[in-house]
Amino acid sequence: MSLRRVLIVNKTYPVAGQNVLKNKVEAVILPNLDPAPNFLADVKNNIKGVDAIIWNTKHRLTSELLHSAGPSLKAVSTMSSGLDHIDLEEIKKLNIALGHTPAAVDNSVADITVGLMIAAGRQFKEGIQEVESGDWKIGVQWRLGQSIDGSTVGVIGLGGVGRAVLRRLRGFEVARFLYAGRRDKPEAKELGAERVPLEQLLKESDYVIIACPFTKETENMINADAFKLMKPTSVLVNIGRGEIIDHTALLSALQSKRIFAAALDVTYPEPLPSDHPLVKLPNCLIMPHIGTATISTREAMAKMAANNILLALDGKTMICPV
Repeated sequence: MSLRRVLIVNKTYPVAGQNVLKNKVEAVILPNLDPAPNFLADVKNNIKGVDAIIWNTKHRLTSELLHSAGPSLKAVSTMSSGLDHIDLEEIKKLNIALGHTPAAVDNSVADITVGLMIAAGRQFKEGIQEVESGDWKIGVQWRLGQSIDGSTVGVIGLGGVGRAVLRRLRGFEVARFLYAGRRDKPEAKELGAERVPLEQLLKESDYVIIACPFTKETENMINADAFKLMKPTSVLVNIGRGEIIDHTALLSALQSKRIFAAALDVTYPEPLPSDHPLVKLPNCLIMPHIGTATISTREAMAKMAANNILLALDGKTMICPV
């Protein structure tokens, strides 16, 4: 009996995940690097007849590709927490099991969130630029930033990442934790977080952290009207998705000092062009979407994606089903 075929669409898939699949399935790893001009064409040429797909790419898994695979396709797992690059409606129509890897990313993304809060609030980018340009100044009123102790921290989306952020910040003597979301989270009480409407969170928070998924409802949720509600001393951190913030409105808010600073690990588009005006702003720190970029996290994501597939092919529930 031949082994079931699992298509892995990007050759950067970690060995740790490959080892989980070894001798259990026939893993077909495409020799692609993302991005590549022929990436999707190569996927389409190799997808027919596979039993499962590990979609370890930011490219969109479209209806066309799903249909190209044919009726043998039973399971798909991303190596990501977000699912905005997957045609969810078509996956559901075709009755294909879908998994992702959110449980593997919470800690590393929470770590970088706290790092971005400190870096933006304490003006790391401006300070480094001054050191490198020889414009290092000395004085008790020079380069004054925002403190985390005694502050109000508002988290938009109290999922796994949001909760991990709050657990880390409890040692920073934060005065209040607020969160906004569609429903109460039972874990919020233990974390000392209060659920409030988004408008109240924006008005009262010294640090606003975006940790929610990108959906039709959250697209451009942080727009010009939202910035009008925020404190001029507030720091905005985005580790969700770039499309949640209206970048034009953010540029205006930062240039006019409507808010103090922003730190982004996600942008729209990605990569953000080097000549984009946000890149040049001293009070806007931009990282190249490295929230999950640690060796242990990427290995955990790969192993979880592999186990999602193996479980689904055996008719069992994935570790992290959608």
